[in-house]
Amino acid sequence: MEFGEFLAELRKEKGYLQKEVAAYLNVTVATISNYEKGVHTPDLSTLTKLADFYDVSTDYLLQRTKYKASINTLNKPLSADYTLSDLMNTTLELDRHNTQSLLDYFELLTLRNSVKRVK
Repeated sequence: MEFGEFLAELRKEKGYLQKEVAAYLNVTVATISNYEKGVHTPDLSTLTKLADFYDVSTDYLLQRTKYKASINTLNKPLSADYTLSDLMNTTLELDRHNTQSLLDYFELLTLRNSVKRVK
């Protein structure tokens, strides 16, 4: 899907009008329309603002990932010492054996959590 089409779909999915996005970015509605039609492409600063507005990552906007999490989500504290980003980075550094152990534990936690919801 082209960037502009993707941007338009995301706006509609989030329930915003072009004028609301334009007001946030301090641009005209025509500018937003041109982005969505693929006539123009937002610069890096505007792309970052769009990611913040829609609460997604710039990689998600650029369709490099299906993971929507914004930088705010990744920096969310899970505890006093760890953020979600810390957890993800540590996971990526695990060897194959520990990765499998983590996946097994993840499945166990997911099952336990779903059982609690049923009760």
